[in-house]
Amino acid sequence: MPVTKAEDRKPQTKRVLVAKVGLDGHDRGIKIVARALRDAGIEVIYLGLHNTPEVVVAAAVQEDVDAIGLSILSAAHLTLFKKVMTQLKKAGATDIPVFGGGIISDKDTIQLKKIGIKGIFTPGTSLDEIVKFVKSIVKH
Repeated sequence: MPVTKAEDRKPQTKRVLVAKVGLDGHDRGIKIVARALRDAGIEVIYLGLHNTPEVVVAAAVQEDVDAIGLSILSAAHLTLFKKVMTQLKKAGATDIPVFGGGIISDKDTIQLKKIGIKGIFTPGTSLDEIVKFVKSIVKH
């Protein structure tokens, strides 16, 4: 499959990278979200399981994505999401908004938003709500 360059894409095409970070192996939720985003006309790049923050950010920069979606169910969200934000800063890519989902408490959601995570979605959130949110945060 040929690589699509940013300038070759339609101007309105939104690209979102979604990934599992850390050692969490539960991927049903992120696959459902990825499919909902795709069905809504968003190009989705799914990195799969067991990614490091460095890999997520390198792929996001290389693929010229409009947003990053992270999923985690292992309770390491504060550590790993913070590392992703640090890597974005190192890469000069702080303009890429990050959102996430998983089993995340309200208290931790506040902490994550303080470090720059744009939105957190927990089980029970409707797919329509996630799609609407993602469409609102992309830079196009």
